[in-house]
Amino acid sequence: MPASRRFVLTSILTCDQTPHVPHFWHKKLAEDRLEELGVPFVALRPGAFLDMIVRMGGDPFAKRRLMWFGSPKIPLTFVLTQDLASYLAEAVDVPGVDGQRIDIGWDRPVSMQEIALISGRLLNQQIRVRSVPAGLIDTAGAVVGRFSPMVKDMAAMMRWFQTGRYVADPSRQREVFGEVPTAEEAIATLLGRLGHTVQVTA
Repeated sequence: MPASRRFVLTSILTCDQTPHVPHFWHKKLAEDRLEELGVPFVALRPGAFLDMIVRMGGDPFAKRRLMWFGSPKIPLTFVLTQDLASYLAEAVDVPGVDGQRIDIGWDRPVSMQEIALISGRLLNQQIRVRSVPAGLIDTAGAVVGRFSPMVKDMAAMMRWFQTGRYVADPSRQREVFGEVPTAEEAIATLLGRLGHTVQVTA
């Protein structure tokens, strides 16, 4: 008997709360449309892709400096691209998830400052964070955003990150896909993929 077909959508964490962030809201509308059409689907809602964010401009761990936008002390949910890819593949056939929206993240939200501290412990180095002030983000969104919808969209996303509400509930992720990665495990994985030697702790 042939397996039933299911549409697996890469959505975005908290997309249903953010009509002011266009590319988030479009994912929510896609989820709703699939449901309206009666298409069997599951939507995975990952947090921010840490491996993509930190690698803008090269390897920040080699430079011992992470870049961020706004306050580096506000926690939010991150994921790694390769982990999400594994969940997407599993979601094709996993039972009992049709019509569900599943948050994807780590065991807890972390701030960029905490990522610097964790990576510093793993590398036995001091990793600093350099932040672009939130006011500059707002200015860019207001001024440049008049001519560039993408800049306006990105500024709105960064403002949303600053609310502290970009946070996953990984309980359903754990039920469907198994144990959720800890922040320490994920950051160690990223460092290893970048070619760094991670310090083993007892």
